[in-house]
Amino acid sequence: MSVSIRRFNSIDADFTVKLDRLRAFETAQNIDTDRKVKDILATVKERGDAALLEFTGRFDRWQPDLASGSPHSLEVPRKQLESALINLSPDIRVALENAATRIRAYHEYQRQSSWTITEADGTVLGAQVTPLDRAGLYVPGGKAAYPSSVLMNAIAAKVAGVAELIMVTPTPDGVINETVLAAAALAGVDRVFRIGGAQAVGALAYGTESIPAVDKIVGPGNEYVAAAKRQVFGVVGIDMVAGPSEILVISDGTTNPDWVAMDLFSQAEHDEIAQAILLCTDEAFIDEVVKSIEKQIGNMPRAEIIRASFANRGALIHVRDLAEACRISNRIAPEHLELAVADSRALLPLIRHAGAIFMGVHSSESLGDYCAGPNHVLPTSGTARFSSPLGVYDFQKRSSIIAVSAAGAQTLGRVAATLARAEGLEAHARSAEYRLAS
Repeated sequence: MSVSIRRFNSIDADFTVKLDRLRAFETAQNIDTDRKVKDILATVKERGDAALLEFTGRFDRWQPDLASGSPHSLEVPRKQLESALINLSPDIRVALENAATRIRAYHEYQRQSSWTITEADGTVLGAQVTPLDRAGLYVPGGKAAYPSSVLMNAIAAKVAGVAELIMVTPTPDGVINETVLAAAALAGVDRVFRIGGAQAVGALAYGTESIPAVDKIVGPGNEYVAAAKRQVFGVVGIDMVAGPSEILVISDGTTNPDWVAMDLFSQAEHDEIAQAILLCTDEAFIDEVVKSIEKQIGNMPRAEIIRASFANRGALIHVRDLAEACRISNRIAPEHLELAVADSRALLPLIRHAGAIFMGVHSSESLGDYCAGPNHVLPTSGTARFSSPLGVYDFQKRSSIIAVSAAGAQTLGRVAATLARAEGLEAHARSAEYRLAS
């Protein structure tokens, strides 16, 4: 069974139309989902823990116990987190520790510091940078579990100085993923609760008898989690509402075609609506990539998902040159961009919009997912045009510092009074003028 994937050329008369169709993804909110989520959130806000117990029984098919230390407790005991890390298989533990070390080291460079400047008249201006008091981390636990996401989100928060990090994760049929618990222990998560779905988002946003309200919610989830995050935004902060995974590979035909094919697979295997695109200057090389796709697809455990992803939203595109490839890439603004070319540094100044840029043939996107160091929580669906990867700065906030000296008030007071009266705000004007020397 051959793999179906679009193939077209940038010189086609209708290329722009084809590209727009390829990029199109229905991001409109599902009215039915939104209605259900609204009801769930309202119930959690009103009934607290009782609602969590009810929804967990209905959706996750097990009944938690509110008693601390119970085998079926809603909260995972601290000892269980530590035990999960201790009992983790040595190879996985070493890999998690190596990844955690690199992620922490990279994020240390992102920490912002408070600053001030003193003007000639003694006025002091600046910014005071402080971490969030409490953050909430949602970790999926349904079809798949992602300990790597625990590390990426939790380590960024802890490097920022977040005082308390609350993690929620669904446990269908009461089964909890021990590797996820081990990653939570390793990353410094403070408390873990066995709940998921919109009800978990509601608990983090509003607080319940057992779960404290947080200042910001981060982490991926299904459409119900995404809808819940949209609806509670404003009560709490959120990181982003993520869309399907994406990879765009720019190639000059000098890379091993097997590598390129597998890099495309690496995102396509996430789900049937993930997007994998190749932009290449060499049509013969595209032929080689097609052969490699056919050769390797049969050995992939998630072959059917890859096939569906390629058929739904994948493409192999022949372009005139690398400059054009970069222009097309900027239009797409991909989540992951691989510059699989002989001289990737030459292309970097041409790239304006991408979540993460992987430079050179040895920089596979999968390394970024797990252990390179930069965060793998990235903007999708073209939002890299105005958004950035998750980082320490998402868990810090800035307060402006304004300490006007007596001398400074003489100058600033007159400016402020003039502008205030221009806006019809007399009290503002007089407030400034009261500081003027008689």
